[in-house]
Amino acid sequence: MTRILAVDRDQVCHELTADPEGTLMEVLRDEGLGVEAVCGGCCSCATCHVHIDEAWLDRVGPAGDTEAELLQISAYFDARASRLSCQIRCVPELDGLRITVAPEE
Repeated sequence: MTRILAVDRDQVCHELTADPEGTLMEVLRDEGLGVEAVCGGCCSCATCHVHIDEAWLDRVGPAGDTEAELLQISAYFDARASRLSCQIRCVPELDGLRITVAPEE
């Protein structure tokens, strides 16, 4: 299992565990942290927007082209830290990942 530290919109930190086969979006949605995931993880709605902690940016990697386009229209877009959680697999290399759920739009 992969351990995720997620700060919700009320600034409360939650320690979550994730199946390495799943996505960050699934974990955040299933734990009730305010991630709507309207499109179900198809990278078409941006309702699973998160900010990656700076220490993890290199390990998570940059957004793909479609993801980047969706993120850029968000009022809470951060060119360096914004990602769609549906595009991040909870692989063992991300054990300890720290993220913050982006404010709701």
